[in-house]
Amino acid sequence: MMSEEIVTIRLRDDGPLVIHGAVRVVDAEGREFTLPPEKPLVALCRCGHSANKPFCDGSHKTCGFIAQERAK
Repeated sequence: MMSEEIVTIRLRDDGPLVIHGAVRVVDAEGREFTLPPEKPLVALCRCGHSANKPFCDGSHKTCGFIAQERAK
């Protein structure tokens, strides 16, 4: 039986979704974004202000984005 690697998605307070593990990011037409192979994680924007969507560029720090969800 093959072991499956678990991908972890961490919600940073007032910041991006940080994905740890091997993932593919594709657009609505199925085209894959190029991810740097040396980076162990991917940060996806959730504030909507990034100039590098769908990736985080730190814009959440200056746009007043607030999000602090907690698991129940």
